[in-house]
Amino acid sequence: MDTDTPQEGRKAMPGSPSSISGFGGWLVLVQIGLYMTFFLQVLQLLQYSLPALGAGTWDVLTSKDSELYDPLWGTVIVFEAVCNVFFLVFTAFIMIQFYRQKASLPLFMIIFYGLSLLIGILDYVLLAQIPLAQELEDGSSIKDLVSSLFTCLIWIPYFIRSVRVKNTFVK
Repeated sequence: MDTDTPQEGRKAMPGSPSSISGFGGWLVLVQIGLYMTFFLQVLQLLQYSLPALGAGTWDVLTSKDSELYDPLWGTVIVFEAVCNVFFLVFTAFIMIQFYRQKASLPLFMIIFYGLSLLIGILDYVLLAQIPLAQELEDGSSIKDLVSSLFTCLIWIPYFIRSVRVKNTFVK
């Protein structure tokens, strides 16, 4: 017998766990996180990715004549820009699915959190290969990876097991 849903032929009693649904509870934190992620992705693109793709920065980091040159800079800059655009679009898509209460939303959230961690790890590994990036590393990258790991450890199980999630995302 599934404890998350009422028995067949019976209606859930108001206030019982199987009647919990809607955007309340812990889903409020998910909503705040989605809005913050969207806002931070826009900032990341405007403050870092687009300027890095500009002729000045791009030439300084990718020109063999530059003392800051490393063959991986071009790869890192493009990788980060593509990932930032992808996550901006994916976050907007998830927000739309969220408010439409789509049944696929929990899967998309799990993919979102997992990809965030995976891409963070890939970015860290790429940057670790560049001496100048290693010199500039202040520990914030490791802190971000640990934060992303804890986010996955908390929210992925929540989207798998939560009664509210199962009752809210049904369309």
